[in-house]
Amino acid sequence: MTDRYQSLIQNPIAQFLVKNIGLPNPPELERWRGSGPLVDGTVLLGGTDDGIVLPQLPTTLKHAGIDTTTVRAEGRRYKGLVFDATGIDSTQGLVAIQQFFTPVLRQLAPSARIVVLGHLPDRTGTTGAAIAQRGLEGFVRSLGKEIGANGSTANLVYLTQESRDAVDATLQFLLSPKSTFVDGQVIRIGTTELTSVDGPTDPRKPLAGKVALVTGASRGLGAAMARTLHRDGASIIGLDVPPLQNDLAALMAELGGSSIIADITTEDAPATIADQLRDGVDVVVHNAGITRDKRLKNMKPENWDKVIDVSVGAPQRITDELLNRGLIRDGGRIIGISSIAGIAGNNGQTNYGTAKAGVIGFVQDLAPRLTDRRITVNAIAPGFIETDMVKTMPIGIREAGRRLSSLSQGGQPVDVAEAIAWYCHPGSGAITGNVVRVCGQGFLGA
Repeated sequence: MTDRYQSLIQNPIAQFLVKNIGLPNPPELERWRGSGPLVDGTVLLGGTDDGIVLPQLPTTLKHAGIDTTTVRAEGRRYKGLVFDATGIDSTQGLVAIQQFFTPVLRQLAPSARIVVLGHLPDRTGTTGAAIAQRGLEGFVRSLGKEIGANGSTANLVYLTQESRDAVDATLQFLLSPKSTFVDGQVIRIGTTELTSVDGPTDPRKPLAGKVALVTGASRGLGAAMARTLHRDGASIIGLDVPPLQNDLAALMAELGGSSIIADITTEDAPATIADQLRDGVDVVVHNAGITRDKRLKNMKPENWDKVIDVSVGAPQRITDELLNRGLIRDGGRIIGISSIAGIAGNNGQTNYGTAKAGVIGFVQDLAPRLTDRRITVNAIAPGFIETDMVKTMPIGIREAGRRLSSLSQGGQPVDVAEAIAWYCHPGSGAITGNVVRVCGQGFLGA
C-alpha cells in the first residue's frame, strides 16, 4: 500500500513545514536491487585490542566485495561502521565505544549501517564483563533512535570465541540494503553447540539445490518470501488454502515451483502435506496466519481458537509430522512468523498476540532439540508492514503504526523476506533460537 504522506512531503514547501513544525520526516530507504556491490561505500572498522573478531574482519568483508578501512579520514562519508566490543570486560572499558563512534557519527552516509559485535553476556565468566556486554544492548538501541532520520540502522551481534568464524553471513546481511528495516535488534550466534557453518557453493545463489516450503504463499508476505528464496536459488513449494488456489498457481508458475492446496488446521493436514514432500525439504517457513480482531470481552470462542491454531497450533503439528518422518533434511531451517503483537501485545488482538507469542515459545523450545541434526529454528517478528491488511485499518491507527518507529514509516514485504533468506543462508547455521524483529525499530515492545 502506498504511503501518501511520505509522497506528499517530498516537495520543498512541505519539507519546510515538516522541519519547522516538527512533523515526522520519513527518510528514503535503500533496498537491495539485485546487482552492484553489496555495500555501496566504505565501512570503517574499529574495536578494542583484545576483540576476538576484529583481526579477521578486513579479510572477511573483502571476500564479500565490501571495501573497508581501519583509519578514519576527515570529510569522508561512511556507509557502515563495525565495532568489535567483544573484549570489553568492565564498565570502564565501555568508554572505547564512545571514543570510536562520537567523532564519526557526523560522517554517516544516508542509509548507513552500524553493527556492534559483542560477547554473549552469560558466557563471559566475570560480573564486570557480563555487565559491560549487556550494556551494549542499551547502546545499540539508543543509537538506532539517534540515526534513524537519515535511514541508518544499528544492530548488535553477540557471539562466542567458538562461533566467531560463523559471523560472515550475518555481517553481510546487516551491512547491506537487504537489512533496511532491521533496526535495534540483537542477534545471538553460537548459543548452542552449533558454532560452525558451511559457505555457499555459489554466493550469488546460496540456496541452490535447496527445497523450501512456504505456507500462506499466494499473497503478501508469503509471496515475497517465495520470490526472494527463489532468487537465492531455492526450489519453491507454495502452500495455501483452496480459495487462493488460482493466485498460488500463478505465483508457482512464475517461479517454476509446485503447489500444495490444504487447510493447515484440518486433522489430516500434516499427513497430507508430508505425503507431498516425500523427497524431503530443506526450509520450512510457517508464514500462514489470520486475524480475527476483537477486544477480549467481545471475543467469540471460534475466533480465539482459529487464530491460535493457524499461527502456531497447526505449524507445531506439521513440523512434528515432518520431523517424525525424517523429511526435514539435516542442516535444514524451520522459521516461524511471530509479530510485535506477540512481544508487546496489542489492543483488540488478545488472540493474535497470544498466538504470536506462542510462536516464540515454539521456536525457543524446539531449537535446542534439533542441534544434533544441525537444523536451526528461528522466528521473525514483523512490525508495521505495508500489506493488504493495512488497507482495512482506520486511517489514524494506520498513520500511527507507520510513524512510531525510528525510520518513521512502514516496511515492505520484501524486508521480511530478506530476513528469512538470511536465516536460510548456509552461513547462518550457528543461529538458532533467535527472534528478530523486522520493524524499523518500532517504539512498541522490546
